[in-house]
Order: sequence, then C-alpha cells, then structure tokens
Amino acid sequence: MIKNMAATSASNPSNPSKNENRLILRRNIVGSRRLSNYVWAIVSTMGGVGFLLASLSSLLQVNLLPFSDPTQLIFIPQGVAMGFYGVAGSLLGLYLWLVISWDVGGGYNEFNRETGKAKIFRYGFPGKNRKIEIEYPLEELQAVRVDLKEGLNPKRALYLRVKGRGDLPLTRVGQPLPLAELENQGAELARFLSIPLEGL
Repeated sequence: MIKNMAATSASNPSNPSKNENRLILRRNIVGSRRLSNYVWAIVSTMGGVGFLLASLSSLLQVNLLPFSDPTQLIFIPQGVAMGFYGVAGSLLGLYLWLVISWDVGGGYNEFNRETGKAKIFRYGFPGKNRKIEIEYPLEELQAVRVDLKEGLNPKRALYLRVKGRGDLPLTRVGQPLPLAELENQGAELARFLSIPLEGL
C-alpha cells in the first residue's frame, strides 16, 4: 500500500489546478511489513515449532503437544523427518520476522519542486548499505513509465526515466498494485512533474 502525502494536505490529486500548487509530493512505500508477510511468518513459526515438539516427543517419549500424541511415532525415520521440517520452518519464520523488523524495501519517494530535487529512499538489510538514498535534479527526469504484464506472474510497476541513467523503480517489490491505483499514481506523478506518462 502506498500513501500519498503532500505539503498541502487539502489538495486533491485528481484536480490538476490544485495539484499545480503543491510543492512536495511524497509517497511512502510499504516494504516487508505487509499483511501477507505477517501471515506467513506466523504460519511458518507455528508449523516449525509444532514439528520440532513432535520430533522431541518421539525422541523423549514425553508428549509435548496438547492436541496430539506424537510419542507413538518412531523416532527414526519419522521423528527425524519431523525434526528436519521443524528446523526448516523455524528458520524460515525467524528470517521473515527479522525482515519484517528491519522493514526491508520500505521507504519513500519524495519530489520537491521547492528544492528541485527528487529523492528515492529505501531500507535494506543491516550493514553499510542499510539506508539506500538516491537524489536527482528534477530537470533530469524525462518520463514516468507504467510497466504492465498480466498472466500467472503479473507485474505492475512504475518507473522513473532519468536522463542518462535508465529507468528507476518507484513502486514496492513483490505484491503488484491494483491497476487503477497504478494508473492514478502514474498520472498524478507525471502531472506533478510536468513530464510524459508512458506505457498506457
């Protein structure tokens, strides 16, 4: 989900005359803190812990699960297999919780006509490149491009064409945006920057 914020909160993106009075257009980008990631993190953690407890129950012959009796399982090979799946599920859950806590991919796009700068900011993994920040003068922005690809693996994304630097992605990674929302955002940005909108 992308939230639009502007210097003039009362302005309406669909009204060109009001849109021209705005000096700053800022869009917050949701990274790893999406509902789907939370759901998968919970499912992976619960499944991994459940399999691990089942494996330990079959090894120790003590029931560690309140809803079943895995002590009836033979540790080799059934308990070992459950232990393997438990470790894999727990590690996947841990990875997802870490990515969510770091908010990998989250950030914002800011276009400021007052300073004449466009700023793209994203959070990455911990390390020297944890904060990724790119700035371009607004004069170097040539067009907003909409990239649409339907099918089993749909792709809906906005790109910013920068003079001499190619296309810069603006939308979130992973879950594609609804088509209507993508079109509205592309049209609003192109109108705000007074540059062409391509791909529609």
